[in-house]
Amino acid sequence: MSTYLAADFGGGSGRIMAGTLTEGKLKLEEVYRFANRQIKLGNCVYWDFLSLFEEMKNGLRVAARKGYEVKSMAIDTWGVDFGLIDKDGKLLGNPVCYRDSRTDGIPERVFKQIDQTVHYAETGIQVMPINTLFQLYSMKQNDDVQLRVADKLLFMPDLFSYFLTGVANNEYCIASTSELLDARQRNWSDNLISELGLPRQLFGEIVFPGTVRGKLKQEIADETGLGCINVVAVGSHDTASAVFAVPSNEPNRAYLSSGTWSLLGAEVDQPILTEEARVAGFTNEGGIQGKIRFLQNITGLWILQRLMAEWKEQGKEISYDCAIAEATVSDIRSVIDVDDSAFCNPDHMEESIIKYCHKHHLRTPVSQGEFVRCVIESLAYRYKLGVEQMNRCLPAPVKQLHIIGGGCQNRLLNQLTANALGIPVYAGPVEATAIGNILVQAKAQGEVDSWEELKEIIINSVEPQVYYPE
Repeated sequence: MSTYLAADFGGGSGRIMAGTLTEGKLKLEEVYRFANRQIKLGNCVYWDFLSLFEEMKNGLRVAARKGYEVKSMAIDTWGVDFGLIDKDGKLLGNPVCYRDSRTDGIPERVFKQIDQTVHYAETGIQVMPINTLFQLYSMKQNDDVQLRVADKLLFMPDLFSYFLTGVANNEYCIASTSELLDARQRNWSDNLISELGLPRQLFGEIVFPGTVRGKLKQEIADETGLGCINVVAVGSHDTASAVFAVPSNEPNRAYLSSGTWSLLGAEVDQPILTEEARVAGFTNEGGIQGKIRFLQNITGLWILQRLMAEWKEQGKEISYDCAIAEATVSDIRSVIDVDDSAFCNPDHMEESIIKYCHKHHLRTPVSQGEFVRCVIESLAYRYKLGVEQMNRCLPAPVKQLHIIGGGCQNRLLNQLTANALGIPVYAGPVEATAIGNILVQAKAQGEVDSWEELKEIIINSVEPQVYYPE
């Protein structure tokens, strides 16, 4: 049976997943997992691309040794970050992490130069300092030598693909996170690039999910033992692949891709570029099958992840299950603004929550269970606000919410979200990103004929858990 490999990179880890289609269902297996970390060097925060690329190859070697009949592979990652290559195809430096401080104050500078309302009506992207546009403008303002000698900008999945195949292009879904695309035309905004004074040659050919990007270079084919298999462009922004894996054809459904970030939105056929959508912080990112992902970027489980890491460092480690159990019986109902800048990347997350509660006259959490309950209550409340804002922009209100990704395993968050929204919440699949990645490969390779058939495979392969409002 043909097997497809998904190289899925998250902010904390990466893994190689193998997927095989049999009797109308998708079977998944984790082949290899490895750590991903941010590295602070001097005053800059980087991703260790060299290590990640080597770990990806290690995973491909493991897949070959397991004897899979691999037909193709594809890569998905987080959005906005990129690497620059020169005219000789050499990487000019490790990609900078979106949590680096180089974009502090940059949006304000940009919008002294261009009109923010007109800008949104073209790009449809929520203004966030982490976006590629502001990273590049920061480099330009600082006369960064890399920007002066760069020949191509490659987003993280494009960069992995390039060093696997030697072919340089930009996949549409990941490129749409940059805030540099024309949302209607689904291509680079030449006017915007020119206005900002960015080098036009950086921005390459846009390719869409389901396109074969190239084949493994001979040396990598030999090194891994996989042969010269195809490398496919999928929804290479991990959320795009995850959203495609929602196991439902029902209309008026919303999704919540739940992980370090919470991506709350709905799929629409055309971008929604109204002033109301802009003010509410909605973004129009590229999706699979020509869809637009109309969504809000919300701080997700990042706050909880940082709390757990701090407690471990302090010798007060608590298991995730125990933390949720303690939170379930906690009576604290303090709600913090999870999107407040105080929680973006503080040195001490617990201390930041305490300071926020004092400042806003909220009951301050004391026990670990109370801190966890505070974060989960706050997320559920934020999702409620997001759905209310989304309903004002959509032609019909949302009737069900599908939570996908690793965060869908948080039963307390699922139930509190259903309670807050007053609609059913469907939890699963956990492996949504890998499912979306692999099934688009299957279509690109001709094993599946249509997008409709792919959706039926997802529905047949996944049985979500339902949470009704209490």
